[in-house]
Order: sequence, then C-alpha cells, then structure tokens
Amino acid sequence: MKTIVPTAVPDAAPRRRRAVTTTVAAAAVVAVLAACGGGGAGAGGGSGDGETLYALSADNTPNYVPLNLVEPDLPGVDGSVDGFLSIPDPLVRSFDAPPGSGGTYTAMTPLWGTIPPTEGNAYFDAVNEAMGTTLTFQISDGNTYGDKLAAVLSSPQDVADWVSIPTWNEPPRFGQAVEQIFQDLSPQLAGDAVEKYPNLANIPTEAWQACSWNGKVYGLPFPQEVGLTDFAMYRDDMLPDAALPTNADELLTFVEDAGGDGAWGTNDLWATATVIHGVLPANGWELGEDGALVHRVETQEYRDALEWMTKLYASGAVHPDAVADNQGDAGTRFESGQVAVTSSGLGYWHEALTRNRAADPDFSMDVLPVFAADGGEPVIYKPSGANICSYIKKNDDPAAIDELLAAADFLASPFGTEEYQLINYGVEGVHYDLDADGLPVATTLAQREVQPSYIFLVDPPVVNAKVNLPDYVERQTAWSATNAAYVVEPLFYGQNITEPNQFASLGQPFDDLEKDIARGRADMADLDAAIETWRSSGGEELRAFYTEIYEAQQDGGESTGS
Repeated sequence: MKTIVPTAVPDAAPRRRRAVTTTVAAAAVVAVLAACGGGGAGAGGGSGDGETLYALSADNTPNYVPLNLVEPDLPGVDGSVDGFLSIPDPLVRSFDAPPGSGGTYTAMTPLWGTIPPTEGNAYFDAVNEAMGTTLTFQISDGNTYGDKLAAVLSSPQDVADWVSIPTWNEPPRFGQAVEQIFQDLSPQLAGDAVEKYPNLANIPTEAWQACSWNGKVYGLPFPQEVGLTDFAMYRDDMLPDAALPTNADELLTFVEDAGGDGAWGTNDLWATATVIHGVLPANGWELGEDGALVHRVETQEYRDALEWMTKLYASGAVHPDAVADNQGDAGTRFESGQVAVTSSGLGYWHEALTRNRAADPDFSMDVLPVFAADGGEPVIYKPSGANICSYIKKNDDPAAIDELLAAADFLASPFGTEEYQLINYGVEGVHYDLDADGLPVATTLAQREVQPSYIFLVDPPVVNAKVNLPDYVERQTAWSATNAAYVVEPLFYGQNITEPNQFASLGQPFDDLEKDIARGRADMADLDAAIETWRSSGGEELRAFYTEIYEAQQDGGESTGS
C-alpha cells in the first residue's frame, strides 16, 4: 500500500511539456529574485561572498545515526535495501506522546491518483492528532504539479508553510530562489543537532545531499534506493524455461525468442541499454584520458548503446506500439501478455504484481540479471539519494520551525513502528483490518481517504516491506544485494548544480535523436552532426562551466559559478 509514485514519474509528462513548464517557472523565479534583490548571484546560488557551494558542506551535514528498531529478515548488503517478510507483532512505538505543540500549518504536495477529501477525513485527523500538529493539505495533480509550483513560487506570499518539490519540478535558478523563500535548516539539523530528531538522523547522508543547496540543508528528503532503479523485467510465467541472458547479444536473442503465440518479445529497452553499456546518467560527465571533461553524448558507451538499440528494433522483436513510441501503454502490454519483456523503474515490479495477483494468482514476473554488454561486470551509476524534497517556508518564529521539524521526525518513523503503520495504512478497524496472516486489508473508506500525502513531506529510509508479496521481497532484495558491488558514484555526485539558463534545452535534440536512431530513421552520422551542433551551440561553454567547478573543487576551493 506504500506504492504511490509511478515508477517513471519524471517521464510521465512528455519532455516538451516539461520544457514549457520550466520556462514558465524560470520566469516566475527570476521575478521573485529580482524583487528580493537576489538576481545577481552566480549560477547555482551564492554563499553571500560571491562563492558558490554545490555540495553539502561537512559542517552542515546531519550526522547519520541508524536506528535498528526491527531486525530485517533479509539484511541489505553494501547499502542495498533491507527486506521484511512480515509486519512485526507487536509494533514498536516511536513516540510516547505527540511531539507537536498544537500548531496548524498548510502543506502542498503532489498526488498521482484520486485526490482525497481534506475536510472530514478520518485518516488526516488521526495522523494529525498522533503528531500533535495539524497539517492542512493542498494536494495537486502530480502530472501538472510543475505548473502549480511555478504559479505559487511566483507569489511567495501564497507559498504553503511546507512544500514538496520533486527534483524534476525544480525551476531554473532554484538554488537562488530557495534562499529567498525557504528556511535554512542547517542550524537545527547540522552535525549532532539532528540527533534531537532520531528518525531524521536515521536518514542516510546521500538523501540530505540531494536536498541541500549552497552548502546548506534546506530540504527534507523522500529517500530513494541508492542502487539500480530501472532495468528490464520479464514474464517468467510466460518464459518458465528460458535461459537468462548474460550479455548484450544474448539479450537480443532472449527477446527475439520471447515472442510467439500472438505475443511480441519486448517493449522499448533504452533504459536497460544504457545500464548494460555503462552510459553516464543524463547530463553526466566523466574525465577523459587527457583529463578534460567528456559529456555523456560524447562517450563511446553512449554510441554503443544506440548501436545496440538499432539491432533491437531491426530484429522485429519490439511491439509495434512501442515502435510508434506509445510508451504510455507499455505496462498494459506487458501485464496483458502482449509482450514478454519491458524496461521500467523497479517500483513497477511490485505494482504490477499487486494489480494482477488478485485476479490471477499465477501471474509472475522477475527482473533480469544485470550484466555488462560484453558479459563482464556492469557499472551501475549511483542515483541521487532522494528525488523528492520538501521545504519549510521562511518563518521568523523559531517555535514554528521546531514544531514542523518535530512533525517531520514523526513522519520519518521507520517500518515496524506504530507511527509508520498509521501513516501508511491509516487506523486499524477504520481504514484497514488484519487478515489471518496479520496483513492489513484496506477498507472501502481507506480507498477514499488514505492516499499518499505525508510521505511526500519526508519519509524514512527505503526498505522492502511488501509483506503481502514475500516472493517479491526475496527476489528483489537478493537482486539488489548482488548489484550493490557494482555501484559507483558519478562525477559531481551529491551536488545540486544549477546550470545557467541558456543551457536549459541544450540536450533536448538528443531525446528525439535517440528514438530516431533506434528505429532506423537516423544513423551515427546524424549523431556526429548533433554532437558538433551541441558543442557549437553551448556545449563547450557548458564544459567550461563544469570544468571550473571541478578544478576549483580539486584545489579545495569553491567555484564562483560565473
């Protein structure tokens, strides 16, 4: 019941749509900065002395103090997630009394689902009462949330007391706007200060890094797993005896053989292709042999992945709707058996199982093993520690900041606690009943009232606690543990670098070109031309921008961001 965010939320809206939203947001933020006298700082925001800090400073980093309230059934390895096969009985109590002091605050959050009533909602009332603080939600459709944020941020007086901002909805120059609109939480959370809030101290450092700006803690994280988050899954009930691939050529054969009996082999596999070929993350950089920075699109790995995709589409194994770039129905094709393989975010795995097991207990799917294209050890680039952060509006009342942080500590209660159970399932006997195995079964009222809301403000560290799917928990945690050994941090990991506005759409032509090359409508010569255009249209300037940051950090200093 914790599965709320679609696995590919950032890609749920077409990229061109997001570009329009970004432009609107940029104009709004620029107006705010001009009004506040903040428009002259370097790109990425300033520390007040003309320098720009992109990484969370050591002095402002909250201590990481893990909680071990409940022993996992399947402990994580090297940072992979812990797995739980049952809900503890009894649950652990994280708070002896409500931590709040009775204040009332507004909270703005997205939702990819039916928006619940905010008035007369027994779920909201119960959580607010247990927390001792009333949060009144302003919930908006997640698919258009960026537009809503742009409008709100353009009028700071309309900003809610607590605002959830997905990283893909951050407007340009947000590193400057955040200082004008939101509270610097470093004094309350840096170092051992965070230990006043044990559940917040339980959140790993990577998540805080993702929610920091200008060297300071501004955001409260919705942590995500720091291992591989997107890869190919297959219907093992359709392919019970298939030999699983161990290299790129075998994967082509696998999807070709997976078709038949009215089914196609696969949906689009670009995300998987980038993993097995070791392609850098979007807009990623690496050091070339000569010590100069090399952009993702300039790497051999990127080229190899595109060449492999041309083979995939030429094989005829890809469903015609995927060839037509109708990715919105990829899950339907996979779950209905029209295709045997699909590439998606790992959260989709348990979502699809949950949807289909009730009607078909034999429905089954698994994730392919991760391998390098040549069959060797893969390179898995570590994703950001959080892809959603929430921010507290600037407030001159220290008591209000303390109360909201106490509320955040409550909401970060980990799996196995009474508080976690309440936040995620509601009230026993009202929103859920326990079945014979002790698993929560949602009531009709829960379907109306219990929608994800509090989790978008702050969430505990990720665990695999889909206890109603024990086979999934065992498979997923084992898969994650195996891959943990291959996780590496890309250059500039853990840094929020706001690029100058003129580079905002520089990489957009490659989005379409990737599809065209894969489908045979363009070739490698077109890629070469696109790279040269990229370089002459701002790519070299962007390289210089990142080179200045990199060299300053190697020297132990900070970039001016100029």
